[in-house]
Amino acid sequence: MKSKSNLIEQLKALPHFSKNTVFQLADQLGLKKSTINTYVSRFLKRREILALKNGLYISGDFFEKNKSEISYLYYLANILRKPSYISSWTALQYYNLTTEVIRSVTSVSLKVTRDYETKAGTFSYQSIKKELFSDYSLMEGKFNFFIASPSKALFDLLYFRTRQFRGVRRNEIPKIINELRIDFEEMEISEQQKFNDMIKAYVYE
Repeated sequence: MKSKSNLIEQLKALPHFSKNTVFQLADQLGLKKSTINTYVSRFLKRREILALKNGLYISGDFFEKNKSEISYLYYLANILRKPSYISSWTALQYYNLTTEVIRSVTSVSLKVTRDYETKAGTFSYQSIKKELFSDYSLMEGKFNFFIASPSKALFDLLYFRTRQFRGVRRNEIPKIINELRIDFEEMEISEQQKFNDMIKAYVYE
């Protein structure tokens, strides 16, 4: 059916889309609402579209064309759970401050901690209190995404790894950073100072 083919062609041009978007485009093409769910099921089965979560999708074609573009995965991470920003291991890797191989995109969110296993990859979210949901900015490029500053990415990593710096003393921080193979000295001096200021309220002297 021509209208059905037109529908998937329009979806291929979108970086992501919701079920509502599918219904809106289908309506413009004159497709019956009663058949849309059937089309979506067929598109999913043929991997013409991929599900990120219930009601949120990407086209298989768009993903194949952009999967090597790291900003696209970070963009999807922001979209998958709102509000959120890239942080921890993923952000540190982005800033070339660690050589660890990161297999999932790690983010910080105000919502509950959760992982999403999708065809596009694994997306991990850690929940943080509102007053610490800060020090991130919009990185603009082919795909825009929110990411923590280098100092905040390191703070977030240690915050969760040490269970909010529970029982950690100030002089133990360099050892922890070294054991995690974080290139702290490669961080700009201003970012190092910001990190040291951040942890003052959490660690014992």
